[in-house]
Amino acid sequence: MRSRYSAYALHKARYILDTTHPDGPHHRVDADAWRREVLAFCKSTRFDGLDVESVEDGAGVGFVSFVARLSQDGRPAPLRERSEFRRDTGRWLYYGADETSASVTQG
Repeated sequence: MRSRYSAYALHKARYILDTTHPDGPHHRVDADAWRREVLAFCKSTRFDGLDVESVEDGAGVGFVSFVARLSQDGRPAPLRERSEFRRDTGRWLYYGADETSASVTQG
């Protein structure tokens, strides 16, 4: 999770694409368009910090609960999420967010 947060903050779109599970809801077939979307988000967002709240490690599925301190247009836009990661060919890849947990918090 920390490496993906850092990749967003450093505008490393290729890393985001490479660490997203191919079966996850965020994966896109059109990698060029997807890369542009990621970069647009990176450029419009200030990354102020990451607080990992918990990690649940399973045999092939794991979860990370966190709050990302973000700013957009000069206003706080923190994100609270419980991310699902799935093991694929020996690597942990971001699958998606637990739908009941992803939210922008009031900060």
